Amino acid sequence: MVFFSSCRVSSPKLCGSVVFVAKKQQQCIITIANRCITSKAMREGLPPVNKPPPFPYKEKRYNFFRALLDPTTSRLDENSKLIVVEGPPAAGKGVLAKELADDLGMAYFPSPTVAETYINDYGYDLRQLDDKIPDSCKSYDENDFLKDPMRLNGAKAARFQLSKLALRYKRYLEALAHILNTGQGVVMDRSPYSDLVYITAMAEAGIVSKNVYNYYHSVRNNALFALWRPHLVIYLDVPVAETRRKIEARNRPYEKDSKMATPEYLQSLVDSYKKDFLKDISTHAEVLVYDWTKPADTEIVVEDIERLNFDQYGIYDAKMKDWRCYDKWDWNNNRQVFTHSQHYLIAHLNVPPVKCPEIAINAAEYKIFETIKDEAPGNKYAKGFNTEMGDKGLLFKLS
Repeated sequence: MVFFSSCRVSSPKLCGSVVFVAKKQQQCIITIANRCITSKAMREGLPPVNKPPPFPYKEKRYNFFRALLDPTTSRLDENSKLIVVEGPPAAGKGVLAKELADDLGMAYFPSPTVAETYINDYGYDLRQLDDKIPDSCKSYDENDFLKDPMRLNGAKAARFQLSKLALRYKRYLEALAHILNTGQGVVMDRSPYSDLVYITAMAEAGIVSKNVYNYYHSVRNNALFALWRPHLVIYLDVPVAETRRKIEARNRPYEKDSKMATPEYLQSLVDSYKKDFLKDISTHAEVLVYDWTKPADTEIVVEDIERLNFDQYGIYDAKMKDWRCYDKWDWNNNRQVFTHSQHYLIAHLNVPPVKCPEIAINAAEYKIFETIKDEAPGNKYAKGFNTEMGDKGLLFKLS
């Protein structure tokens, strides 16, 4: 059950498990349940919790022998939760997610971009190679998508959205690994679960074919089962007219006049968010929906989060099902998988496009691309093993 204080929340409407919250500026004192998320302000003055320090999972491997002395459950507490902030473009998701992470003492994981993937470990921008490679293999980032969504009859846009799904999938795995190895909660800007709203809007706008749409869902269905769904989703509801105003106000290159920022496209996004994403994710996660036409004080959202009791559900309830393990070794095994077997989980995204040839790249053209890419500065060998980039001591490096 979600508890609301009458002095700050007026007439909340309950729709299934989705809580629609009307904003008020008054504040009041509330009582937090024992297993609810608590902010740094609520924990101020309390004695520190005695639990192990964060495990350095990026430097050391969590194996059976370490698990004997470092059970995962010893590090988890009421704030070891995964929160996702969702909403239409320019809603202010990143700003709210950052502020929530700071107020709750959690880690902030921003939304990944395709543009980031074109910068290699040595800072070289692979987009500089575009004039040497075939059109099908040229770079295509967020700005390109906004500027020309119909490039190669929408094939570039289709590959772009599949790349976004893969990047969000990887970022989500990193969030799960962080929680289980450190005990610190995570606040994310978007997730792979909501990525479907973009392919839906693109299909309705005629940018991708029904064939691509079906292939995307086959990839999604083949991969998402391996993840644990979030504890809480916060959706920022903004009218399309206000979203347009905000897009024009931030004045990003190519966005304001893009086909991807028309009222029709934005309305498709909002409709899919509510009909597809929120309806589905609410069967597992708690959901808070806010009218974000005018952003509210982050403290209001924090107080609403503190009222949620995530431990009220039984072992047979669908809510929070993904975060219930049989015993401590089930926790340990999942921690090991999410931390060190990410490449196996990401492989679930590799569904052969047998029935979707329009997104495939000609083998001869891809070979040209691979050859040129491997010759780029810093791309010949793994990071730390490229002498031409100044790496030294190669004979003494084991990994």
